[in-house]
Amino acid sequence: MTSRLDIVPLPYQGDPTLRFAALSQRPGAVLLDSGRPDAPGGRYDILSSDPLAVLEIAADGGIHCDPPMALPEAPFAAQQALLDSLDLEAPASELPFLGGLIGYWGYDLNRQLEPLPGHARAVNALPACRLGLYDWAVIEDHHARKAWLVATPERRVQALAWLASAPAGEEAFQLREAFSAELDRAAYGERFRRVQRYIHAGDCYQINLAQRFSAAYSGSAWQAYRRLRRATPTPFAGYLAWGDKAVLSLSPERFLAVEDGRVETRPIKGTRARGATPTEDRALADDLQASAKDRAENVMIVDLLRNDLGRVCRPGSVRVAQLCGLESYANVHHLVSVVSGELAAGHSPLDVLAAAFPGGSITGAPKVRAMQIIDELEPSRRSLYCGSLGYVDVRGRMDTSIAIRSVVADVGRLHIWGGGGLVADSDEEAEYQETLAKIAPLMAALAAKPPTLGDGMSNVCEARPLRSN
Repeated sequence: MTSRLDIVPLPYQGDPTLRFAALSQRPGAVLLDSGRPDAPGGRYDILSSDPLAVLEIAADGGIHCDPPMALPEAPFAAQQALLDSLDLEAPASELPFLGGLIGYWGYDLNRQLEPLPGHARAVNALPACRLGLYDWAVIEDHHARKAWLVATPERRVQALAWLASAPAGEEAFQLREAFSAELDRAAYGERFRRVQRYIHAGDCYQINLAQRFSAAYSGSAWQAYRRLRRATPTPFAGYLAWGDKAVLSLSPERFLAVEDGRVETRPIKGTRARGATPTEDRALADDLQASAKDRAENVMIVDLLRNDLGRVCRPGSVRVAQLCGLESYANVHHLVSVVSGELAAGHSPLDVLAAAFPGGSITGAPKVRAMQIIDELEPSRRSLYCGSLGYVDVRGRMDTSIAIRSVVADVGRLHIWGGGGLVADSDEEAEYQETLAKIAPLMAALAAKPPTLGDGMSNVCEARPLRSN
């Protein structure tokens, strides 16, 4: 039966964590957080809880839906069927989300899309994909400085009660040990040189190589997310938790957005740390913009994404709107390109996601061969890292991030990854330091200590073997 969806104004608060605190321990609580509203794409916050259904897809393809539903076995077909089951009468609105799917698509979902050897081991128990079906949400628009509750009349009463409830008590977050590196410096170097051999042999032009760090923690993952958000505000952040698991993402990178049939992706390739002084900061930004190597990396991925979008977009519509533009964040400068296209007739936003998943900026080129080499060289699977967080709306809108600068919490342990694209003229030490620079602020925020790069970041990380859990 079709349900009417109403849009009711709420007081604008600006900080979504204030409202979300009342929901953070409810079933299926999720926050898509525009922590940098001034950055491209950083306009709306979306928060909700208590989904009508939850779909989980395992890395081996197993599909579980709660409550049980008859769904196709193919992962993206199952997602589309779940979305289609939501029968809402939505009013005309420019708001980004009027009900639909919210959650994450982990990097390991690639095993259902391409042939991969399966060398890397799983180090946590998160499903490859977890999506909730939501018929209500709070939307905050930081440009208009307005907020709304989007809900059916029945859900509106429930949601207002949930939002008015006192936040549940929570145990203080504490990192119980320094982060441990899965690869020491020598092991990273050995893998770097193997990547170089693959590149010189013609297997790939570029390969993204990452390393993982892990630490035990206790207390509230929601507290940990708030700590990370203060330290590294980004326009595509997000938080979701269930049981003893949580996803904490501080991503600066949009993966795919679809609105009114227009598709956009914003790949990041090219990174420099921020400088200690305005003069040093400007010099680092200028060096990044002038770097032939970084621009070449970015252009390779732009070409890959143009090909991915060409599979589902109208012929001739794919364009590069921005090539290697500079964007600056709290801790790094990035080169960002913008590729767009028009969705071809007969294709849905989930078709776009399936065609381009996982994002080329975090695999390499050619994509399939790069993913095979990643699986061979990285000891553990990436889980959420380099996958995507976001929503798919009942009207055909979608916005998703690339899940970099992200933390996975699982059974009392935190996992965090740092990586970078390697090309033929990459420098081993520079690439190693770049992986540290990207995640040192996150690890320092969790440890409540200032980041110190070099020497294995000894204040937040020890280069010793990880436990496999």
